[in-house]
Amino acid sequence: MSTDITLTVNGESYPLSVDAHASLLQTVRSQVGLTGSKEGCDDSECGACMMLIDGRPVNSCSYLAVQADGAEITTVEGLAEGPELSTLQRTFLEKGGVQCGFCTPGMLVSATALLRDNPAPSDDEIRIALSGNLCRCTGYDGIVAAVAAAAEQG
Repeated sequence: MSTDITLTVNGESYPLSVDAHASLLQTVRSQVGLTGSKEGCDDSECGACMMLIDGRPVNSCSYLAVQADGAEITTVEGLAEGPELSTLQRTFLEKGGVQCGFCTPGMLVSATALLRDNPAPSDDEIRIALSGNLCRCTGYDGIVAAVAAAAEQG
């Protein structure tokens, strides 16, 4: 059974027809065409699929697309400032917060929400805010350093 919805993703409206059981992640990747958010676990455990829904970080693999009808959705693609990387994206590259890159979209989305709510977090606050995002490559030090550097740069 399909349901007609309108998703507003990164400021652009997308009228869509979706299956009632389709996840937001599946819908954004397959129907909207934005593939930056990744499916890691498909069980809200890894955070690779994190998107902002009305400014709140959500595991989009476990969030139905129909639940997001009318909400403001921000994906990793929406974090850039026009053609330029955001400060946070740039510091991830500069501080070694990226290795394989699979977790990076979710880390960036979660860190964006943190810095919006707490522009000067401690390292412990950064680690707590990113506790829903798993990384198997970096050991988290580069990621925490990147978020802290972005906070210092404003």
